[in-house]
Amino acid sequence: MSVCAALDPDELSALNRLAHTFCVNAKQTLFEQDEPAGNVYNITSGSVRLYKLLPDGRRQVVGFALPGDFLGLSMAEKNAFSADALTSVTACQFSRQDFSDMIDKTPHLLRRLHSLASHELSLAQDQMVILGRRTAEEKIASFLMGLRKRWAKVSGASVTIPLPMTRQDIGDFLGLTVETVSRLMTRLAREKAIVIVPDGVRLLDIPRLERLAET
Repeated sequence: MSVCAALDPDELSALNRLAHTFCVNAKQTLFEQDEPAGNVYNITSGSVRLYKLLPDGRRQVVGFALPGDFLGLSMAEKNAFSADALTSVTACQFSRQDFSDMIDKTPHLLRRLHSLASHELSLAQDQMVILGRRTAEEKIASFLMGLRKRWAKVSGASVTIPLPMTRQDIGDFLGLTVETVSRLMTRLAREKAIVIVPDGVRLLDIPRLERLAET
C-alpha cells in the first residue's frame, strides 16, 4: 500500500501502520463540510472535487485533489469544505489523533510532509490569484497550465491533460458560467491552442497558454 511515492521507505512504513485504505466510486462523498474533522486523508488514485456550500445555497468549487495530495492537515475542528469523488478514488485515511501523535514523535516526517505540495493549504491563495483581475481566457489558461504542472508530478510531463471534472465544475472554480467555459474551450480549440480529446485536452500552443496564464 503506497501512501505517497515521495516519502522514503521508513516514512512510508510508519504511515502505513496507521492508515486505513478505502475506495469510493465516482460521485460518492469522502467527507462533508462542517462535519467534525477527525481524519487526515491522502489521495492515492483518482481525482476529488473540493467545494463549499455558501449560505445562499450556491456551490463554490475551491479546488481539485489529485494523487499525492493530503487533505485535513490544517487541523481545524470542522471540515472547511466537502470532498466528492470525480472518478473512482482510493485514499488512505488516518485518525487525526494518531497522525498527530506520530508527527510529534518524528519531526523529520513533519518537515517532509511540509515539503510536499499540500493542496489543501494552498487552496485559498490559488483561488485568490485565479479569481483576481483576469479575463475569462486568462483564467482558463491559468487553470490548464496549473493542472499540467500538477499532473506532471503524478504521471510525468505530458501535453495531454486529464480533465475528470465537468465544465460546470471548472466554471464554479474559476467564477465563470458553464457557457463561458465551453465557449472559450471551443475557441482555443478552433485557434489550435488545444485539441479537445476524450476526458481531457491536448496542448498544441503551450507558449501562448503560458503567456496568458502569466498575465
